[in-house]
Amino acid sequence: MATKTYTVTGMTCSHCVNSVGSEVKQIPGVTDVQVDLGSGAVTVTSDQPLDDAAVAAAVDEAGYELAR
Repeated sequence: MATKTYTVTGMTCSHCVNSVGSEVKQIPGVTDVQVDLGSGAVTVTSDQPLDDAAVAAAVDEAGYELAR
């Protein structure tokens, strides 16, 4: 099991949180996603190694960006 926390920029409301969470949950192997609006932290748990590029693509699909 792998858990990693990313920072997402641009989220301003609960709709943002839901959009990011929904997209990231679609990544194969992801078992849990916790999104904190205040800090922009997105904690992803997966039963296989996490692919940072896949997470970045999912966040981008939701309309936001990972902080660099």
